[in-house]
Amino acid sequence: MSLIEWLMVVLVIQVIHFLGTWKFYVAAGKKPWQAAVPLYNAIVLMRIIKKPWWWTLLLFIPIVNLIMFPVLWVELLNRYGKTSIQDTLLVIFSGGLYLFYVNYTQELTYLEDEDLKKPNGLVEWIGSLAFAIVAATIVHTYAMQPFVIPTSSLEKTLLVGDFLFVSKFHFGARTPMTPIAMPMMHDVFMGTRAKSYVPKPQLPSIRIPGFEDIEHNDIVVFNWPIDNFIDIGPPPSGEMYKPIDKKSNYVKRCVGLPGDSLEVRDGYVYINGTKNDLPDRAKLQFAYTITSKSVLVKVDDQRRLLPEPNNYFSNRYGVSDMYATALDRATGVYTYTAHLTDKAYQGIKNYPDVISAERKMAEKGMKDQGIFPQTAANSWNNDHFGPIYIPQAGKTVAITPESIAFYKRIIEVYEGSEMGIDNTITQNGTTVLLNEKPISQYTFTMDYYWMMGDNRNNSQDARSWGYVPMNHVVGKPVFVWMSFNSKAKGLFNKIRWDRFFTTVSGKGETTSYFIPFLILLAGWFGFRRFQKRRKKA
Repeated sequence: MSLIEWLMVVLVIQVIHFLGTWKFYVAAGKKPWQAAVPLYNAIVLMRIIKKPWWWTLLLFIPIVNLIMFPVLWVELLNRYGKTSIQDTLLVIFSGGLYLFYVNYTQELTYLEDEDLKKPNGLVEWIGSLAFAIVAATIVHTYAMQPFVIPTSSLEKTLLVGDFLFVSKFHFGARTPMTPIAMPMMHDVFMGTRAKSYVPKPQLPSIRIPGFEDIEHNDIVVFNWPIDNFIDIGPPPSGEMYKPIDKKSNYVKRCVGLPGDSLEVRDGYVYINGTKNDLPDRAKLQFAYTITSKSVLVKVDDQRRLLPEPNNYFSNRYGVSDMYATALDRATGVYTYTAHLTDKAYQGIKNYPDVISAERKMAEKGMKDQGIFPQTAANSWNNDHFGPIYIPQAGKTVAITPESIAFYKRIIEVYEGSEMGIDNTITQNGTTVLLNEKPISQYTFTMDYYWMMGDNRNNSQDARSWGYVPMNHVVGKPVFVWMSFNSKAKGLFNKIRWDRFFTTVSGKGETTSYFIPFLILLAGWFGFRRFQKRRKKA
């Protein structure tokens, strides 16, 4: 929506507010015009219902304001003696229109604190619930959001089933772009496919300044840029509209920053010609073909690894993703595909029954149709990719028939339709056209990042769908508070106790702070109990 359209919406809301409440203002000893002046009318309203001035600020926080409106309606009715369950339900389920009925048909008498009747139980319950949701929504939107690791693309660093807290304030929290949505629900109602939001109107994307920038090798949660495609490819097709902040949440490692030149050689990332140096806790994994003289691991009907406690081989070498490709009992040769760290590979290749362990790697020049930017000109694959330039805000690149494939989606979508701009890229022979005008260069308005998984042959990442714009960045995972292995048998075996209360970043092996937390928690409850006994005595 344009600025003019938003001003019209604000004006309409102010007119509705004035028409539905001006007599409430008069009955409280105020002037009718005080119900009509934007912002000032909200401050005066807080004085009427005897609430702190900062409640006014909550009315300007998207999503939170949807909760605050019913609270204010109920509080306003209470100030005039309308405290029955019937009044409460009518004003909530009428969307506030019941105020018009009271405003024009009822005798209004403003009640001071000493004259107020005790509100009914429903009103108290709604108020408590509303403010619990308001507090949780503010924390969820601007401070910390829970997140669950869904795939094995960062296996060994973050495991499938890890429950994380994602910091919004490290890189700067975004204000909600979709203002009409259910609090703390991402894109659907839990357990359903029904949308939990109304896609329009859309607010401008505003990011509150954070206290650090994204750096090389940071793990980042972001909105999946191509989640508005019905078929993700290759190449992606069937585009549909989906708001930025309602696209699926992904988590990858940021290996390329704005302005970098990035290349993948033999599966390893090179930045500006130098091999990327990963932190201690990053565990790169590559795909290997393993042949052996015996059955190495237990597999299910689909020949996938069964991660049971007694699966000795996989537990010994830390193999979390392994499946059988051939089990030839007649010849006594068993073939597996596994995704291994270098440490696991070194151990497995020396295992007595292993015949061979060879890395599966595409040859340089072997074209993979699913690799970004899905053009005939590039013969790239997951193991040999690039070099490419990662766009930086304010930087200008040459636009040619060969380069436009890298930047077409950036210009049309990320800096176009998602920003309310109608950009269309076409070609006329060897001439590239932007909105039917020839273009030979383009200056970026936003920073972009290159996100990849550590499990290099089992990760759908930027090599498949390209750049991640800054306005898609959600936050930084900082803490694993719980972890479950859903494939393990038995409740106790499903719980990864050693991952409870561990940090995501840092040097050396992860350390669980779960026991110290329990000790502190027990100490706190003990101290509180001691205080109560002392006070009672």
